[in-house]
Amino acid sequence: MSTTDTDRKPVTLGEEKVQRGAGGETHQTAHGDVPTLTTQQGVPVADDQNTLKAGARGPSLLEDFHFREKIFHFDHERIPERVVHARGYGAHGFFELTHSLSDITRADVLQRVGERVPAFVRFSTVAGSKGSFDLARDARGFAVKLYTKEGNWDLVGNNIPVFFIQDAIKFPDMVHAVKEEPDRAFPQAQSAHDNFWDFISLTPESMNMIMWVMSDRGIPRSFRFMEGFAVHTFRFVTADGKSTFAKFHWKPKQGLQSVVWNEAVKINGADPDFHRRDLWNAIQAGNYPEWELGVQLFDDEFADTFDFDILDATKLIPEELVPVQPVGRLVLDRMVDNFFAETEQVAFCTQNVVPGIDFTNDPLLQGRNFSYLDTQLKRLGGPNFTHIPINAPKCPFHHFQQDGHGAMHNPKGRVNYEPNSWGGEAGGPRENPQKGFTSYPQDVEGRKERVRSEKFADHYSQARQFYKSQTEVEQTHIQQAITFELSKVETPAIRARVVSHLLNIDTGLAQAVADGLGLEKLPEAAPPASKVIDLPESPALSILKNGPTTFEGRKIGVLITNGADEAILEALEKTAKAEGVDLELVAPQIGGIKTSSGRHVPAGQRVPGGPSVLYDAVVLLLSEDGAKQLANDADAKDFVTDAYAHAKFIAHVPEAAPLLKKAGLTDDALDEGVITLEKPSSVPEFVKTCRALRFWQREAKVHAV
Repeated sequence: MSTTDTDRKPVTLGEEKVQRGAGGETHQTAHGDVPTLTTQQGVPVADDQNTLKAGARGPSLLEDFHFREKIFHFDHERIPERVVHARGYGAHGFFELTHSLSDITRADVLQRVGERVPAFVRFSTVAGSKGSFDLARDARGFAVKLYTKEGNWDLVGNNIPVFFIQDAIKFPDMVHAVKEEPDRAFPQAQSAHDNFWDFISLTPESMNMIMWVMSDRGIPRSFRFMEGFAVHTFRFVTADGKSTFAKFHWKPKQGLQSVVWNEAVKINGADPDFHRRDLWNAIQAGNYPEWELGVQLFDDEFADTFDFDILDATKLIPEELVPVQPVGRLVLDRMVDNFFAETEQVAFCTQNVVPGIDFTNDPLLQGRNFSYLDTQLKRLGGPNFTHIPINAPKCPFHHFQQDGHGAMHNPKGRVNYEPNSWGGEAGGPRENPQKGFTSYPQDVEGRKERVRSEKFADHYSQARQFYKSQTEVEQTHIQQAITFELSKVETPAIRARVVSHLLNIDTGLAQAVADGLGLEKLPEAAPPASKVIDLPESPALSILKNGPTTFEGRKIGVLITNGADEAILEALEKTAKAEGVDLELVAPQIGGIKTSSGRHVPAGQRVPGGPSVLYDAVVLLLSEDGAKQLANDADAKDFVTDAYAHAKFIAHVPEAAPLLKKAGLTDDALDEGVITLEKPSSVPEFVKTCRALRFWQREAKVHAV
């Protein structure tokens, strides 16, 4: 039931002597006054890092009572809120197949080009409660339910393609560590505290995920502008039993975009529902968000030659090695009728697959398959959560399951079992070997033991690859994010231990963080469990290298006063509409203003309620008198200074000079991202310039630390 100490190697992490397993995982063992970890029944635990498997790369075994007890208790920690992904927002839509995969899988939904099936998507943060804010630095849930003709298919993923841990037995520990500390119940929806970084510093397998979360991926501009990933490796299976490995990607039609940290902090204060409001407004306006579903397909031969184990959820396969093939599109075109009935009660389960799609032995996926169903039983009151309309399949379904809490429908007639001798319709449904789900007949052989594959042991190579693949701007953001988080950690040893891991990723990164924390000297690099490979850069890992080609779907905030130039306002309205951009006026009064021609224009926001952090670019469309008035207004000055500090494009009429001056934008501060609108014909060029999203060259000037 367990591996022995002889299978482990001693190593020093920080000041503590620990042991390391074959997969590079950390084992802290009982000794001296340190008590022995036990189950709730008092049974001593030999290994708390690995589930019981049939061989190092084999499937997890149901008899693993320690894992089942641990995950069972974790699943039932919250009533009735989700333990993780509590703050979510959902919408309806459809999935349309654009490229058939009939030669790869028997899955009905992937056969006929042009065919659509209904879809429901729930986006979420992970760590915070239902009442937390939208723009926490966090991974984002990206869960898709497709109502196919052969049942519901749930792709339950994140906006990040890797995860913190390799084995599901560590999921309770990871979530406990990132949640608010239990003796004080804070910080809420934040990872910047001792418990989280203590766990990370002792769990090197998390370092790849740390790079992603501390990058701009952790603070997306909108649900509409982020990618989605199913994280795990799955199988496609044909009718004759041929298997192909598959990894799933959702790519946003309008490109990738994030915010900067100072901006995120202020957005959370100005509008904690920023992401919710953005999705609601877009769909209500008919600007339906769209993603392309792509798949990476590969066979056993590639899997055997790949540097890392495809069953390791902390690793990805670079798109340069295995291109992402587009197969369909996901469009969200309808909001829910009732948030509780749909978004709150929707139940996603990774085990919900359809014939032609199957699992691999990924130990994190195997654990999720057990955990999700158990969670739904508790959170939604019993086994009949599939009777709730949002969870019910839209295809015909027939079974003999009956009764239980919340039963809405039971089998009709006298028969509630099989086999039975009642023929025809009276006998009820029968199994179907031709259409029914069958598992891929993988050969499984191995010792029953708690262990990881040695190919799981490289914890730094892909983290280094991710960091190297970022632009200089993005690398700076990662440095600043880690420094900020560790500056909230009170224990110096934890800070130093994290830096010791960063040294295995990039010495410049480690030095920048150490300098930001004021460490007198760099610690020794953490001993890697296996050789760190210097992988080639992967441009697909960068947000800024994969930005949009238009400004479509974004929002311009126009600070406006009475007497504003009518012709320029008309040009803004016309150009924004043509580009697919939302234009919102921010005025001294919510009632609006009168332009230079006397036209009354209502405002979308009043100056104190419409800070520039809510917009992707801003325009100062002021009259001479209006500029003088706003030059003495603190909120108006913040509107300008924040837009400038956040590297946004700023357009202004010449009359806005007094406000620019009071906001500190003197001649020395003006740059190519601050654009003068001399006449209406200047407007299209400004909007075209905004397609770059930010004037990143400015950042170095506005951040001294």
